[in-house]
Amino acid sequence: MDLESLTANILAGRYRALGQAITLVERESPEVERLLADLYPFTGRARIIGITGSPGAGKSTLVAAMARHYRKEGKRVGIIAVDPTSPFTGGAILGDRIRMADLYTDRGVFIRSMATRGFLGGLAKATNDVVDLLDAAGFDQVLVETVGVGQDEVEVMRTVQTNMVVLVPGMGDDIQAIKAGIMEIGDLFAVNKADRPGADKTVTEVTMMMSLVEEHGDWIPPIVKTVASRSQGIEELDEALVRHYAYLTSSGELVRRNRERVRIRIETQLKEKFMERLIGRTISREDFESLLDEVLHKRNNPHDAAESVLEKIAF
Repeated sequence: MDLESLTANILAGRYRALGQAITLVERESPEVERLLADLYPFTGRARIIGITGSPGAGKSTLVAAMARHYRKEGKRVGIIAVDPTSPFTGGAILGDRIRMADLYTDRGVFIRSMATRGFLGGLAKATNDVVDLLDAAGFDQVLVETVGVGQDEVEVMRTVQTNMVVLVPGMGDDIQAIKAGIMEIGDLFAVNKADRPGADKTVTEVTMMMSLVEEHGDWIPPIVKTVASRSQGIEELDEALVRHYAYLTSSGELVRRNRERVRIRIETQLKEKFMERLIGRTISREDFESLLDEVLHKRNNPHDAAESVLEKIAF
């Protein structure tokens, strides 16, 4: 399929074209930049929600319950499930697909599992571009479920509009997510598996912790108890999400977050393109490999090695 046809089919919401485009993004194919550029004017309509939290919190089950809720409202749902990377193939392990199997027959739901491939922060490197593809394809809700790496899982806040942190009672610590990074990025908290003993205690502890966090400004993150396996609390969760989006819009925070997201993406592109052009133009690949060997064998050090390359550039 040529690029023009692929763009047209994505805008028409055709899943086969969307799947092909995502594969191009993941493979970093040369034509993908033109494709994303052509589609970018059609983005900005989707509601982008991040679902993050510790492994075992029931994120996939909660995402599936949310998708069913949105489908009852007639909304199209795109799901990006970032899975751990297989140590053998480098691909996604696909655990999330097993828990969302019943959604695959729904033509109003598109699910894509992506491997982290070592990218930090619980997100795949290509996540932002895939969010744009789903947005341009006309999905109303885009749910981004992170891999569940715990404390480091803060990269998601640069990708989504609202970040939901999923907690569960009785997982060792008094509350396993009381870590500076993850508590500060939560726009709302879902205490999942709330039919377990200790759910109310977890809610109380999160409430106490939130009083110590100053990152949220005028917005006080709500805490919603859910039992995702039985779809309990999903309507209350959606109401909290709607309230947060209204707050983002009225306060101007949505514009600020979108601007930050754009800034990060441009800076990331600059770094990647700079390195691509640096190695090959300023220094040959062979010389760069020799530089690595020098540092590896302690004949040089990383700082001086980097400076020696930069000295070749006329700023």
